[in-house]
Amino acid sequence: MAEQVVAVRKNGDGDIVELKLSSGQVVGYKQAQQMAKDKEIEHVNVFMGKDHEEHLRSDADGDPTNNLDQLPTF
Repeated sequence: MAEQVVAVRKNGDGDIVELKLSSGQVVGYKQAQQMAKDKEIEHVNVFMGKDHEEHLRSDADGDPTNNLDQLPTF
């Protein structure tokens, strides 16, 4: 069964740098991107931004409360 993101850690600029998963495991942003690509984390996906970098985001479901930026911090 795939993990889910339950909380995030941000740096001083407000960028997400680590994610806490439903198992309690904490992973870095790049590792979470790879896990999302490998379907190991549910409800998130990787997309190519205008800056030509890959970014992680919540799947669009019309509910802004479960966006990664809105999750609790740890």
